[in-house]
Amino acid sequence: MKTDNYLVKKYNKQGPRYTSYPPANLFVSDYNNKKFIKSILKSNNEKPENISIYIHIPFCPQICHFCGCTTETGFSFKFIEKYINALLKEIDMMVNYIDTDRKVTQIHWGGGTPNAIPYKFIKLVTDKIKSSFKLDENYEMAIECSPAYFVLKHIDQLKEYGFNRISIGLQDFDEKILNAINRKPSKIPINNIITKIKNTGFSGTNIDLVYGLPLQNVEGFNNTLKKAIELDVDRIAVFSYAHVPSVIPRQKILEKFTFPSAEEKALMYNNAYNVFKDFGYQPIGMDHFAKPSDELSIALKNKQLHRNFQGYCTLKTTGQVYGFGASSISQLHSAYSQNEKNAAKYIKFIENNKFATFRGYNLNRNEKVIRKIINEIMCNYYVDLAKVAQEFNTKIEEIIKLTSFREDRFNDFIEDEILEISNNKIKISTKGRIVIRNIAMRFDPLMIKNTKSYSKTI
Repeated sequence: MKTDNYLVKKYNKQGPRYTSYPPANLFVSDYNNKKFIKSILKSNNEKPENISIYIHIPFCPQICHFCGCTTETGFSFKFIEKYINALLKEIDMMVNYIDTDRKVTQIHWGGGTPNAIPYKFIKLVTDKIKSSFKLDENYEMAIECSPAYFVLKHIDQLKEYGFNRISIGLQDFDEKILNAINRKPSKIPINNIITKIKNTGFSGTNIDLVYGLPLQNVEGFNNTLKKAIELDVDRIAVFSYAHVPSVIPRQKILEKFTFPSAEEKALMYNNAYNVFKDFGYQPIGMDHFAKPSDELSIALKNKQLHRNFQGYCTLKTTGQVYGFGASSISQLHSAYSQNEKNAAKYIKFIENNKFATFRGYNLNRNEKVIRKIINEIMCNYYVDLAKVAQEFNTKIEEIIKLTSFREDRFNDFIEDEILEISNNKIKISTKGRIVIRNIAMRFDPLMIKNTKSYSKTI
């Protein structure tokens, strides 16, 4: 794949990442506990009927300056214990409304730094999940980890608790860059960690890289790509750093460093795409790469790839996502609900036998249609508007009217060889993947009168 600087200059605009539709910054504060309970009950009879669980651990011993996640530092053992007890209680409260005859197909631990808390707390939560829900025989339980807080015995413990996938947040191999973003390097050589994970019998290993960080350059990132290949993991995520200090004030401190230009960022992505593809990885969505045997690659081939707040997944593993912990988001078929972001406030709500609902959103039918179209574009690089109409039991004319779809609105994309349109089918080219968010925006009625601030698309 070759990225033209012309495309970068033309299409590098602000736009949503579309981990949800509508985006999270449109969630409303009048979405309360009563509405959340109603949404849970409704979700019991919605498809996909399987259950996905998200556990948020908001604690980090040291917070990276670039990070946009909800995190806290300066915590004590006693406070972590209170938080975990609240999380266990929240699960008990939620189970009162969830139909637990449905199977759990995916459990994802995010943060924060989940592997930085005492492991006995991880075991308490996994035991609670196992006793409260029915796990599918092929369930996936994944945890996001920082290599800075790993010792090799931890991998054995995670396996014992039922985890079968580990995601390692590397970001970059260059300690100079890690120091600039206030991130600790790994205590143990990364090769040793990956080898231990493989030998312990985990079914999958991910590594995360970030491009566009301060002090990065094309040559240095090429070295990072080479080292990533040598690890021979199942999946590699290559995220674009979003510098939005107006939204994430801690990022302001990074402005004392130089950043790669938009053109350099595009070249970093281009190089990652080519390197990983040459070594047999299948490009997934806009920022993931997976081996051909990986379930994500198979889902892409079958046009069954999906995306949520935890990343790319299959339609089978997605299900109705129930979030637990501070700032966690429940991502249901007809609603989104986010918990209170502050851990202490979250604990207080739960201790008072109340859900910690902070904000949310009830989707109408039209928004579900738009969500479907955007998901197909973002995940499968293809959408058949006639099939969307069929799924929602409506006429294609209604879909066209809802999206203001006309071929002449896409002339710029067609002329730039970003996509092709034929018989209301849109197929995105390899070249067009770097501007996939721009394409999705063209179907989004909310972007016509947009007043929200977003990161740049490239």
